Amino acid sequence: MAVNDILLIGNPLLYKKAEEVQPEEIPGLMPEINLMFDTVLDFRQQYGVGRAIAAPQIGLLKRIICLNTGRKVAMINPVLVDLSDEMFEVWDDCMSFPNLLIKVMRHKKLTIRFYNLNLEEETWYLEDDIAELIQHEYDHLNGILGTQRAIDNQSFRWKA
Repeated sequence: MAVNDILLIGNPLLYKKAEEVQPEEIPGLMPEINLMFDTVLDFRQQYGVGRAIAAPQIGLLKRIICLNTGRKVAMINPVLVDLSDEMFEVWDDCMSFPNLLIKVMRHKKLTIRFYNLNLEEETWYLEDDIAELIQHEYDHLNGILGTQRAIDNQSFRWKA
């Protein structure tokens, strides 16, 4: 299985905003998208966690999220809408800082609109842990890491 190196916290590319994918770019991006799916599986084998990755985490500054929670879904140019007022606290982890947990607040519910690889628009209504996951990956598309969302300066914990 071919995989990409995941950029680690401190890499300047992780703090840049990703650009929208143009429809004509999708065929040329397929090798990277497939590598993103393989990278999620490889990370899961190494660390026992990992459900999704955003393109900036492999140095590709495009608005793509690859989700693998039993089936593979590539989200092209996702947009979050209808974020709930209700928030919840969660210990966030990340492939870009694999041994660190950050306590953050996330919206309990949201709607995400995106294009699939066939350029069909999809709308998903999400809540709880999957909503949190999508918010985390969406932040990567905007150059935001979990460390920037920490509740306070005591919201950091090292994983054993």
